[in-house]
Amino acid sequence: MIQNLVNQQLVDSIKEIARAKTTKIIVPGENYIPVTGKVLDEDDILLGVDSMLDAWLTAGRFSDEFERKLASYMGSRFSFLVNSGSSANLLAFYALTSPKLGERAIRPGDEIITVAAGFPTTINPMIQFGCIPVFLDIDIPSYNIKADQIESAITPKTKAIMLAHTLGNPFNLDIVMQIAKKYNLWVIEDDCDSLGATFNGKKTGTFGDLATLSFYPAHHITMGEGGAVLVNNAKLKKITESFRDWGRDCWCPPGKDNTCGERYCQKLGDLPEGYDHKYTYSHIGFNLKATDMQAALGLSQLKKADSFIEKRRLNHKLLYNKLKPFEEHFILPESTLNSDPSWFGFMLTIRDGSKINRNDLVEYLEKNKIGTRLLFGGNLIKQPAYKNSNYRILNSLDNTDKIMNDGFWLGVWPGLNEDHYDYIIGVLYKFLNKQ
Repeated sequence: MIQNLVNQQLVDSIKEIARAKTTKIIVPGENYIPVTGKVLDEDDILLGVDSMLDAWLTAGRFSDEFERKLASYMGSRFSFLVNSGSSANLLAFYALTSPKLGERAIRPGDEIITVAAGFPTTINPMIQFGCIPVFLDIDIPSYNIKADQIESAITPKTKAIMLAHTLGNPFNLDIVMQIAKKYNLWVIEDDCDSLGATFNGKKTGTFGDLATLSFYPAHHITMGEGGAVLVNNAKLKKITESFRDWGRDCWCPPGKDNTCGERYCQKLGDLPEGYDHKYTYSHIGFNLKATDMQAALGLSQLKKADSFIEKRRLNHKLLYNKLKPFEEHFILPESTLNSDPSWFGFMLTIRDGSKINRNDLVEYLEKNKIGTRLLFGGNLIKQPAYKNSNYRILNSLDNTDKIMNDGFWLGVWPGLNEDHYDYIIGVLYKFLNKQ
């Protein structure tokens, strides 16, 4: 409910400006067709303005409401708003390093099972903390971990499995969760590309101990910069909040003092008795909070999440059917068994034996105003940033190298429609005729 915008003339003026700013028609062939994009409307802008009129700025009423409604929407026990999806991955991983977890706490030198085909910030927290990523290959055409190899990667040092649902397609959660239970491993789901996807009818992000979301403009809903950590293990609630909020032991919300009634009567660590609990720290944490204006935008976007997700599924299906005639050249993506993906992009891998050169094709598409993306970092261990990192590889990463060399993806975001895909197919035909 908009509390501050009580002047109807002011509301109407803001709506008029917002409509002009957010209404944009992408004409195929004339305008660039972005591979990702945001869909904003006047309600998003209006709620953002309303939050600014509070003059509160940091986390407040909108943040509280967003966290409650996000957890309810996802089916998770708790959610914590942060300033980006990458921060969400950092927070989720570091929560598992807390000394409060005893023998299950992740320590430097422990191994984490993951893949090298993905976005850097899924694995960066492991390396930054001093853990050893254990890289498994991916399956084509699901582009997720070869789940049948996970168990053979486990050693006495293995503490967790941290994986993304690639481009919105769930990895095999049956196998992952069975193995995690058998070996008492933590599971972090990187759900940043897969908001609303389901596996066996249950939303991804609710299977693991923790999960992460991103609200960057490219993602399913946006608040500009922003992200969240979903907490499904009650023991991790206070730990996660502590690491997000400077590592403090206190759980008072911003602007509140002495919620517990014991602010000056505790003895923690080697501090003097009665030391101010508001400035007592139980973890070496961060400040990863988002602003209330971001949360307000997120609240408005969350109301439209289901329609955005459905449009992505529709676009993916449209593109799949239109690309069927090109299967001689491309491997088309397939959803994981028992899943209903919430597609982030449409992945294509050039078949062995095709004369198509990936770089020539994406350059041609870009010159014809069609946006493309590679599968993020390709094979991350080939990236210069990881040249001297400590990691282990199980078997080979042949498929990871395949998508690094021959894979790319096209957009399915809600701002695209069949006219855009007809244009893309026409340009693709022209390229193939030149070969």
